[in-house]
Amino acid sequence: MKRCAGVLLAISSLPSNYGIGDFGKNAYRFIDDLKKANFKIWQILPLGPLGFGNSPYQPLSSKAIDPIYISLDFLKEEKLLIKVPTINENYSIVEYDKVRPFKEKLLEKAFLKYKAKEDFKDFEKWKKNNSWVYNYAVFVTLKKNNSLRMWTEWPKEQQDWILDKKFKLGRYENQINREMWYQYVAFNQFAKLKEYANQNEIEIMGDIPFYVGADSIDVWENQKCFLLDENHNPAFIAGVPPDVFSKTGQRWGNPIYNWEYIKKTNFKFWIDRLTFNASLFDIIRIDHFRAFDTYWCIPASCPTAEVGEWLKCPGYEFFDTLFEKHKDLKIVAEDLGDLINSVLVLRDHYNFPGMNILQFTFEPYKESYGTKDIENQIIYTGTHDNETINGWINRISDDERNAVRRKLERLGFSYPDFAYSFCRLALFNKANYCILPMQDICSLDNSARMNTPSTIGSPNWEYKMVDFEDFENRLGYLSELINNSGRNN
Repeated sequence: MKRCAGVLLAISSLPSNYGIGDFGKNAYRFIDDLKKANFKIWQILPLGPLGFGNSPYQPLSSKAIDPIYISLDFLKEEKLLIKVPTINENYSIVEYDKVRPFKEKLLEKAFLKYKAKEDFKDFEKWKKNNSWVYNYAVFVTLKKNNSLRMWTEWPKEQQDWILDKKFKLGRYENQINREMWYQYVAFNQFAKLKEYANQNEIEIMGDIPFYVGADSIDVWENQKCFLLDENHNPAFIAGVPPDVFSKTGQRWGNPIYNWEYIKKTNFKFWIDRLTFNASLFDIIRIDHFRAFDTYWCIPASCPTAEVGEWLKCPGYEFFDTLFEKHKDLKIVAEDLGDLINSVLVLRDHYNFPGMNILQFTFEPYKESYGTKDIENQIIYTGTHDNETINGWINRISDDERNAVRRKLERLGFSYPDFAYSFCRLALFNKANYCILPMQDICSLDNSARMNTPSTIGSPNWEYKMVDFEDFENRLGYLSELINNSGRNN
């Protein structure tokens, strides 16, 4: 494999005049910048409709794209919008409570304009080729008409529509059609963006969460694939036991899969989910890959993740079945955490690249994560779940900071700016892939941190670039670093 480098940046974090990054012109500009610096990968976060806490890891659907990422500028160019106001407050964060109603109002106007055109051939063709979208649109429509409550709290006849189709949807027809149109627009805009990236030799790495949200079309539509109680709520939930991120573990709340049933269906749910995402992305990073070997099962009644048990997953059977049908999938395993050896054996059996986080390996007072210097791996300074390098350095004690500095000096990568030192060290590592978070490229502190695991809500998922100036000022030396490190040669 050719050694290459990439950047980790969520779509939502792109600069924008509309409160959140989108599939518009700044995304294309970012691809141009990546090309100038000789980056070959753009890693993004999940694109699904944001769920609880605005987390992309609790999506309402494994397939749908959140309409919040639709470019209003492109709708204006298509004359579906005439005047588009801007959101100028707090440029450096995404204020979801303001952005979502702002964009929804304009998207509704664009839909009405589209309906007036009376030319629906492309839309109808897209719906025919994406049969999943109707049930998704029904789910979102019913959810909105039930004050966004979880589907298990809807009137029973609406809950049961997915099973018996008895509830009459006639009065919701326009809303359902509108939700499908949003998906049509979002998918077309993203497809054009990905095509542009590929034309410029940039691959898009997508991120697929191992688990799905309890309040999702995935669970509503595939209830037998999950361990639910008599009221359709999760009987057991996902998470991880106590670790370096949390003393009480992480209680995620996602329902646990019914692997016995999924095996009987020849893994249809999971194979459909992965292959669909493979049609969107060049590379798929599976978040929490270790659960394909063993997963932490927490009784839903437990308030923390301290009580639970490790259960075995039929990972080999699943991947054997997957690759019989789809041999060319490019998968990356997120293999972080306190792993047992069988997880690494599973990863290596299928030759999946794993991950190495430099911030973890440099913490002299904590456990070292991952293998430090192997080729079939992605090396990061940190991920969306880490502190930024400079934020971490500013938080630790003077003694710990000096220990990090001495280690960098021994390796020959000690510079005044710690973030620069770590980016340089990562690029010169022998790992085939090197992915640098935008926050570390630009030497930002923890005010730009994307997410703190085991916490919910603001300021998680809110980081947003003000503009490209800082990044573009660094393109020259980034290009030189990438070339000197032997990547892309």
